[in-house]
Amino acid sequence: MAQNIYDIKAATLKGEEISLEQYRGKILIIVNTASKCGFTGQYAGLEELYRKYREDGIEVLGFPCNQFGNQEPGDATEIEQGCLINYGVSFPMFEKIEVNGKNAHPLFQFLKKNLSGLLGSRIKWNFTKFVVGRDGRPLKRFAPATAPERMESFIRNLI
Repeated sequence: MAQNIYDIKAATLKGEEISLEQYRGKILIIVNTASKCGFTGQYAGLEELYRKYREDGIEVLGFPCNQFGNQEPGDATEIEQGCLINYGVSFPMFEKIEVNGKNAHPLFQFLKKNLSGLLGSRIKWNFTKFVVGRDGRPLKRFAPATAPERMESFIRNLI
């Protein structure tokens, strides 16, 4: 398991593998997403945070996941089009991954190890949001039901 978030790599929706090292010095909001979830409207709030604070070093990273109620059944093209057309998403979106179980992506293994939730480390649903500081340390985990707007004061205090 990664000891440092910057040692982790992830593939974008276009299939390009990148190192999270490129986000060193940024404040990250990392979220597992789904296009057919009751929380899918949070894409709009996440996009608003991204546009509002991008110049201040905020990055939102979206990771589609189909582990909860098969609510992300699409392929990369469908996911990308849905995010752009329905919510105007301009923040980076990554390939569909798993966040729990033996095939959980290393990023989510790292985040869960460092920030347990209310009922343990497992991610319970889509749109669990993790905030990572400029030094790469996970700082706070927000529940799926927490709207991005309710995260804003926490984010502002980090800038």
